[in-house]
Amino acid sequence: MIFISLRLFLVGHVGFRAISRVLGILQTCLGITKVPAPQTIINWVTRYSLSKIWNYNGLPSVCFDSNKLVNGSIWIIDTSIALGAGKIFSVLELKIDHYKNKDCAPTLEDINCVAISVAKSWTGESIANFLQQVILVTGKPAAYLKDGGLDLKKGIRLLENRGFSSFSIDDISHVIANLLKNEYSKHPSYDGFISACGKASKKFKQTVLACFAPPKVSTKARFMNIHRMVTWAEKVLQHSPSGREPKGSIITKLRDCFGNLPESKQFIKRFLRDTRPLLECQKLLKGAGLNMDTYKQCKETLKTIPPRSPVRMGFIIWMEKQLTVNSALGMGNIGLPISSDNIESLFGLGKSHGTGEVRDANRIALRLPAFCGPVNRESARMIMDVTVKEQQEIESKLLSLTRQRRNFLPNPGSLNDSLITESDGYLSIMPVPKNKENTNKIVDIKDSYDNVSGPINEVA
Repeated sequence: MIFISLRLFLVGHVGFRAISRVLGILQTCLGITKVPAPQTIINWVTRYSLSKIWNYNGLPSVCFDSNKLVNGSIWIIDTSIALGAGKIFSVLELKIDHYKNKDCAPTLEDINCVAISVAKSWTGESIANFLQQVILVTGKPAAYLKDGGLDLKKGIRLLENRGFSSFSIDDISHVIANLLKNEYSKHPSYDGFISACGKASKKFKQTVLACFAPPKVSTKARFMNIHRMVTWAEKVLQHSPSGREPKGSIITKLRDCFGNLPESKQFIKRFLRDTRPLLECQKLLKGAGLNMDTYKQCKETLKTIPPRSPVRMGFIIWMEKQLTVNSALGMGNIGLPISSDNIESLFGLGKSHGTGEVRDANRIALRLPAFCGPVNRESARMIMDVTVKEQQEIESKLLSLTRQRRNFLPNPGSLNDSLITESDGYLSIMPVPKNKENTNKIVDIKDSYDNVSGPINEVA
């Protein structure tokens, strides 16, 4: 019963209440004597997450050549916000030789969650302290895979100063986004293009031409997906042939919705000239990893970009920097993982599946480990290793937005300063030491929490 419920939630992405209803429909077919309630299924998922981290043993070291023995894991690290003040920091593990056995990009089934924590804010100091806690239990990874956030960079640098050095790998998607941002955010036609797309979107909606409306692109990380909007603009402009059209025709109505968009044709052409080769390289490197062979293929693909283009030169410099990591690890022709898409997918899945209306950081973080790795019969047995008391001890200390909403929203006059002082109820789960000799070296990461978020180099 537990195994079926886990498969429905984690693989089938069926909600907790729906799982209970499905099992009720299949009750006679499966011989179920008692259908589990939604809360029971929630408890199973929670205990599965706790068991996965508490029983984490780490990956064994691997030797790619006769002289280099390295830890067999790459840690993918990142932070993510939720509805409340809490900010989630997650540490995922990917096998360093993933591309030795698979010829495709890693999925969540290829990932393990090593540790997870929620705090009011994350700075370089608090990230380093938390990672040091985990390293003292599991050992340090061969490398960290991350985006360009300054807080993550500082955390890794502080660990190196403390004697816990590991290589650093920069995520390819954020590298490309920053290259495009540096090149095009100050382009004379950029603001006009963005404005024209916004006005066109308003004119297309609620009309017979709504199918031509531009895709939505987040303003916070615009250059991560702006190529979709530029590609849309190129395609939609092709539907307007040269020459006059009769008044009131569909082409005339289409042109009326364009506004000033045709004035950005040169910007669109140049942007796509730089973007398409980069995206082709990104697809190749995500699927096969970075080694000397894929490096040469990418250099050939980039030849359509002018040699002195900062975009082309910046991407080649990034590839050569990551190749030095590949060489230092002795990986030879095994592809080096260069994408942190898995952690972005995990955060997105955790925020949208099984969270309800109130996306509480603690509740989201408590279930994230369950989404990582394969789900099998052993997964169901792992749940039985965590007692109800152990689960309750964890959850009883957590700050709950749902509970606060229930207590304060329907009761005018009940709001008081206790809402501000409830600041220590944040989740933190990490592997349990197999012996106690290192526990006295574990630092308290709460000593490093700041009241404001640390600097983050996000793509605008």
